[in-house]
Amino acid sequence: MAPDRNTIEAFVKLGKYLTDFCDKCYSNVLEVDQNLKEVVARAGHHNGWFTQDNILFSLRQWGELLTTENLNNWLSGYTFLEKGEAKTVGIVMAGNIPLVGFHDFLCVLLSGNKVLVKLSSNDKVLLPYLCSYLIQQEPSLADKIEFVDGKLENFDAVIATGSNNTSRYFEYYFGKKPNIIRKNRSSVAVLTGNESEEELKALGEDIFRYYGLGCRNVSKIYVPKDYDFDGLFNALFHYKDIINQHKYANNYDYNKAVYLMSEFKILDNGFLILKEDESLTSPISALFYSYYDDESTLRKKLQEMEEQIQCVVSSDAKENEVNFGDTQKPSLNDYADGIDTMEFLLKL
Repeated sequence: MAPDRNTIEAFVKLGKYLTDFCDKCYSNVLEVDQNLKEVVARAGHHNGWFTQDNILFSLRQWGELLTTENLNNWLSGYTFLEKGEAKTVGIVMAGNIPLVGFHDFLCVLLSGNKVLVKLSSNDKVLLPYLCSYLIQQEPSLADKIEFVDGKLENFDAVIATGSNNTSRYFEYYFGKKPNIIRKNRSSVAVLTGNESEEELKALGEDIFRYYGLGCRNVSKIYVPKDYDFDGLFNALFHYKDIINQHKYANNYDYNKAVYLMSEFKILDNGFLILKEDESLTSPISALFYSYYDDESTLRKKLQEMEEQIQCVVSSDAKENEVNFGDTQKPSLNDYADGIDTMEFLLKL
């Protein structure tokens, strides 16, 4: 079905609402929307990783994306049928970062379908409130949005995001219906040693935003032999206050103790642990690194691991790569795992 203009307009109004709210919060203006302010506070109480700063960052990203121009440019790349029966699409959302499932939610509604949402227990507060705002702007959406607490049933297709472990269950339960099932992914950065301090500081945003909990967060860096880590540590010092978040500090203390007791060689600056490790996924407060001899050989190796990687970050970003500081600013046509969600939905 063709996207409903009223639905698009409702999302545009939501975008303006979020942008105005964030602008006032950042400017310390007193007359902010008290309802959304209370929702942000409640989401933070519900999940200690959802600090006000990180929630506002997520809200601002969506506020900037949900404009008439952005939505029209994005949707213009697709062919919509004028008529067709709306399907019911179930979304099993992750809860690692605020509103991580919003893009799937947006795709389902703008593809002309109905959405059946199963929220993560870690992120149960924000989306229902945003839905109530959308329905205020466009009452017909009330019949197209449904939240479920229990088992997901009566759906025509499903989008489920989880871990490598839960994906096996998803494939068992949802395998007979059209589906997109997402597993664990990590993001990596390729450093050459020629990066400027500003670029390395921007890399800190890719590492520390959302405390490193997102699949687009850089959890592993590749560096040339004889790389001098001093420049990186100096640039990342800007983020030193992250250690004041007690959940992050607990992870830092625990991981440092484990590494030291195991006599692993680590580099440590008081809030981030660097450890040489072949794994792509590092625990909270740690950043893994590996050395490489030849960049072209490394790029080939990364291509072979593409099913495990969400983003590759570098200063000279090649096709399908991301510039420093931009991993948590995906555009509307940046699809998780490189699978075009809108195209999937339009073929139902």
